[in-house]
Amino acid sequence: MSVAADRARRMLARPGAWIDQQADRYPVRVGGDRRSRISLTLDEADFRALVADPGLCARPGGGWTARPEPRDAGPAPGRPGLVIGETMVMEDDGRLTTRAANLGENPIAWLARRRDPSGRPWLTPAEVAAGERLRRDGELAASGPSLTMRWDALPRSGGGSAARVEPGDQAISAAARVEAALQAVSPRVRAFVIHVCLRSSSLQLAERELGLRRRQGKTMLKQGLEALAEHYGIG
Repeated sequence: MSVAADRARRMLARPGAWIDQQADRYPVRVGGDRRSRISLTLDEADFRALVADPGLCARPGGGWTARPEPRDAGPAPGRPGLVIGETMVMEDDGRLTTRAANLGENPIAWLARRRDPSGRPWLTPAEVAAGERLRRDGELAASGPSLTMRWDALPRSGGGSAARVEPGDQAISAAARVEAALQAVSPRVRAFVIHVCLRSSSLQLAERELGLRRRQGKTMLKQGLEALAEHYGIG
């Protein structure tokens, strides 16, 4: 991230800060409307960097604000705590790489550390990467102003053909990718994949909510991740 993008990221954490648009430039303002002083102006590359991190959402009256951070209300019911570790991620060019992650918030990474009776990892790196890719697309889809947290009701159309990709367009495209991926999973295990990959439920909570037997979920999750890895062409 450039110096300008890093500075803008800090500014967007302030109350009232937002990003405007003037042709191919993106002024950062701190104030209620376009009469407020421009504190910093970003180019297209810096704007895209902020779309990726911290994420942007549409602002009433035009422009964008930083995607709000979730309130820290303690661990959600059924979600594990903090477990520092690593997880497999597929990059945009198709390479599998390892990244630091909170395994306590990622049931897939937690399950990948478990082994079957033969001593082999319960999940392959391709299956872990497929689950992570679906989760990342789900988070991007949820950042759109017109999308909800109903993962079974994502829009069926992609964004427009404009050269510039706006945050809303990226969210709609991500939602379409999520739906296409879910369609590649059999209906029998799709609901479990939604609970774990998109709603960050623990295995036990997902089993309970779906009326499954204890430990039945990990088998269903593996089947779903196998289908996702095939859909994404991983492995």
